[in-house]
Amino acid sequence: MVSEFGTIFLFIVTAIVLIVSMLMLAKLLRPHKPNVEKLTTYESGEDPIGNANVQFNVRFYVVALVFLLFEVELVFLFPWAVVFGQATLIQQTDGLWGWFSLIEMLIFVGILVLGLAYAWAKGYLDWVRPQPKVPIIETKVPANLYHKVNEKYGRPPVNEK
Repeated sequence: MVSEFGTIFLFIVTAIVLIVSMLMLAKLLRPHKPNVEKLTTYESGEDPIGNANVQFNVRFYVVALVFLLFEVELVFLFPWAVVFGQATLIQQTDGLWGWFSLIEMLIFVGILVLGLAYAWAKGYLDWVRPQPKVPIIETKVPANLYHKVNEKYGRPPVNEK
């Protein structure tokens, strides 16, 4: 006889086996015909321009983390709201359950508000457009040769600093 944990283990093993077998079957059945167009980088339907190793503003990541923080808050608030509204728990504790859960959630939301205030005070939420850094390379090739090449191929002249 299989215990309750054994049943759960069997479900997990079955799920893993099914997933792996479906992935292997899909790999065997799908067509594999790579070409230049399929192997190019996809950027929202646009042809990729320039180097992919561009420095991104750290604020992209900070805003994403703050967003995730408040999404996690919502995940905790929904079950809390369901349990908080149960009349049987409130009646069994003479109303203390309602006050306890309200204070508990106010502390939780207060900690999150303090985190938001900290991020705001540090300026993490201010959106500042970064100035692109143009690399300066010292070379032995004279600048007028670069200008001639640009004129030959119809490219706009490069501003020198």
